[in-house]
Amino acid sequence: MPKHKTNRAAAKRFGVSGTGRVTRAKSGKRHGMIRKARKQKRRLLGTTLVAAVDQARALRMLGRR
Repeated sequence: MPKHKTNRAAAKRFGVSGTGRVTRAKSGKRHGMIRKARKQKRRLLGTTLVAAVDQARALRMLGRR
């Protein structure tokens, strides 16, 4: 069977950790940062894991399963 193509939109948004979990950037950082509290902006730093119910779908779009 031929290989499945990677969904390019998903490849730009998601990453896969060494243990196989799917990571994503946190939302809410595009604009309006001036009116957000320092604590809220600090919490938005870094990445987080994709929800467990969406994990398999994201891996399939990335061509991992």
